[in-house]
Amino acid sequence: MKTPRTALVALVAGLALSACAGPGVEPGSPGTTPTSPGPTGAASVTSQPSPDPSGTPGDPQNPVDPTPAKPGGPSKPPGPGAATLTGTVQAGVEPNCLLLDGNLLVGGPRDVLTPGARVTVTGHPQPDMMTTCQQGTPFVVESARRA
Repeated sequence: MKTPRTALVALVAGLALSACAGPGVEPGSPGTTPTSPGPTGAASVTSQPSPDPSGTPGDPQNPVDPTPAKPGGPSKPPGPGAATLTGTVQAGVEPNCLLLDGNLLVGGPRDVLTPGARVTVTGHPQPDMMTTCQQGTPFVVESARRA
């Protein structure tokens, strides 16, 4: 009597796992294209490759900048509402958390943003952002350089 029950449990578990093994993309979401129906009758979904934002040599639509950006240098002008902070980076109480004048630095080049480094960062405060650092006002870094 145990064998049919065990077989049923194994079958149900197998079906549940196979349902979870789908491609992970919702049908109709941006960047997806439906294909022909699969064995279950549902259309499978594949994502289309996104165009390379850096461009390709000789492409007038997306030219490639021949001069590589300096590490930690500004990559674009600061957006509206951007702020600039200058000071010495301090380690937070949690691992990998960095602070600058009471602001929690979120993102940015970690080779420039190291504890003890004097830096100038540009970005914008985002006080409603949730973090695991437990201190400071989150400040999303757009660019950073050594001061």
